[in-house]
Amino acid sequence: MPFTITTLAERPGLLASKRAMPDTWPAFMAEDLVGWACFARIPTELPEHVLVATDDRDPDTVIAYAISAPFRLAAEGRGELPDLGWDQVLLWAFEDQRSGAEPDTVSALEIAVSRDRQGEGLSGVMLSALRENTRRLGIGGLVAPVRPTARHLDPTGSMEEYAFRTRPDGLPSDPWLRVHARMGGVIVKVAPAAMTITGTTAQWRAWTGLPFDTAGQVVVEGALTPVHCEPERGYAVYVEPNVWVRHTV
Repeated sequence: MPFTITTLAERPGLLASKRAMPDTWPAFMAEDLVGWACFARIPTELPEHVLVATDDRDPDTVIAYAISAPFRLAAEGRGELPDLGWDQVLLWAFEDQRSGAEPDTVSALEIAVSRDRQGEGLSGVMLSALRENTRRLGIGGLVAPVRPTARHLDPTGSMEEYAFRTRPDGLPSDPWLRVHARMGGVIVKVAPAAMTITGTTAQWRAWTGLPFDTAGQVVVEGALTPVHCEPERGYAVYVEPNVWVRHTV
């Protein structure tokens, strides 16, 4: 079905539709404190880095979006893609915005497709559009702290092994990593602490429907690794690993 991709800077009126778009993220993924502080600022402060797709039959309804943020990887004290992944590049992006540092890299942060448009290949289309947008903005590199889509089926194994696991044809076994690879993306390394979500055991019960009453590792649906639970202390912590992928633009 025909669709159109624009930036939110071009069509700021689509922000409400973008926010209302139904997605498939687990509830706990919205509880990252860095995300609370920074992520929601991107559509209003960096709208050139928010891409929205609309069906041409309904041009006022967002069916997919891609969010990214620019930062300066070559800044003093940086140089390497951070082990703190998604959280760290968000902090870098707004630190650089505040200081006026010239960005040399864009990080993809989220690509989402409406529930009723899954399976149409729109995630790959939005990734390609991010590359084109990075090129249009004159920024030299695109990276992504990728959240592998099938990793939650094997949450207790090594992410390092999983990230570099391949099929007989040499492509990654994970479907989302495979999309990146087919578009020329190169897996660089694992970001072992890309996102950290802390909460009380009561909060985790509300987010997941699980009892969180046993000490140790709790396997949670949609989580890429188990959540560490300390019921006697009343809290649980989830540290999510992602996979850094670098694209040429």
